[in-house]
Amino acid sequence: MNRSRSATWVKLMAGTAVLSLSLAACGSDDSGESGGDTSPSASESDSSQETLTNDKCAGGTTSADTFKVGGILPLTGNLAFLGPPEIAGVGLAVSEINAAGGVDGADACYQMEDSGDSTDMSVSTASAGTLVSAKPSVVIGAASSSVSLNFVDTLTDAKITQVSPANTAVDLSGYDPFYFRTAPPDTIQGNALGTLITSDGYQRVAFIVFNDTYGTGLRNYTQETIEANGGEVVYGAKGDGDEFPAGQTTFSAEVTAALNAKPDAIVVLAFDESTPIIKELDAQGWDMSKTYFTDGNLSDYSDSFDPGLLEGAQGTLPGNDPDEGFKDRLISWYDTAEGETLKDFSYGAESYDAVILAALAAVKGGSTESTTVQQNYAAVSGATDGEECTTYADCVALLEDGKEIRYAGPSGIGPINKQNDPSSAFIGIYSYNSDNVPEISSVVEGAPAS
Repeated sequence: MNRSRSATWVKLMAGTAVLSLSLAACGSDDSGESGGDTSPSASESDSSQETLTNDKCAGGTTSADTFKVGGILPLTGNLAFLGPPEIAGVGLAVSEINAAGGVDGADACYQMEDSGDSTDMSVSTASAGTLVSAKPSVVIGAASSSVSLNFVDTLTDAKITQVSPANTAVDLSGYDPFYFRTAPPDTIQGNALGTLITSDGYQRVAFIVFNDTYGTGLRNYTQETIEANGGEVVYGAKGDGDEFPAGQTTFSAEVTAALNAKPDAIVVLAFDESTPIIKELDAQGWDMSKTYFTDGNLSDYSDSFDPGLLEGAQGTLPGNDPDEGFKDRLISWYDTAEGETLKDFSYGAESYDAVILAALAAVKGGSTESTTVQQNYAAVSGATDGEECTTYADCVALLEDGKEIRYAGPSGIGPINKQNDPSSAFIGIYSYNSDNVPEISSVVEGAPAS
């Protein structure tokens, strides 16, 4: 049964902007370059009737003659469930750019490489090396903050602009002039999650968290909000050393220790490790409706557990809930490219906006070279107080008229700030239904700590 909860978000973490409740609801190609595939879609978007194309980069193309989008996204590993919507966002954006005439006449294309996950960093290391040699205009990825930290210096040394659609670790704020993201840092998600938990009436909270930059960082900011709201962390707190290593598969000891602390609620911060944690919590008699998840594990578990197991459990996911027209476009593009139905939309809008912003930066600067993208990325997002536009074609028209612009895309992020983070962003609040599928219940908007 779903619990009611207050719509008032108060007593927020020190230094974080006030969150306001919004009424909005919240597969991959083979690695490496291949011959250009620009065959039109067999199906068209119901909302716009556009013809979609799957524009992979041909061998030998570089940013010197093409707007070349590299991708280091999870084709394998414990975040592979995020791969399809992120890849769809990239592919759809490239298709739209080409339909509007490209970037100052240069065609757009994408080259997708695998990020793997933090249990085997050699995958992302190799992919970054491949893309440095390929000389892209921009690299989209990774999904995991720890994975991005593994290769960000490699791209920076090559003066290649990187934009992550999903990194949330605070350590990456202002990390480097060539690193941007269209997902908000965990100061926002941690604030929203901690406020959600305490608004639900829980004061004794346990964390089952893996020892990963993403997991510990999000735990720390969630803990701050819980404590600021009068609650306490009874297990898994910052500094207690209760974190488990990424990739662990059995959790009897961790679950027993957490339950012995007699929590009112439990937060699970993990990736693939979440499934065995859920099984162990259930086996030890925990009420799963008092469990909270985040973007790393807010998954569809309908095929994993008996109906009703997770009903009432909740979670948070950075990002606005795009309108159905945009979701239909993502579905149509993915069907065109992969012949499969897209079922998850997590970070699809952020991936799309990452590419559109990069292309607009290239138009503004008059070059598809990556250094040009870096120099103009914040400006086209609205950092220079430009005129608002919502499509690539409309924004290009304004740029051609010599105007400053503020691209406002489906992710709903604010202009890029001096830390190369979104100046504002949305966090979706989700609740699990009886089929163990998360459904949007509300959205909050906030800004990073200044």
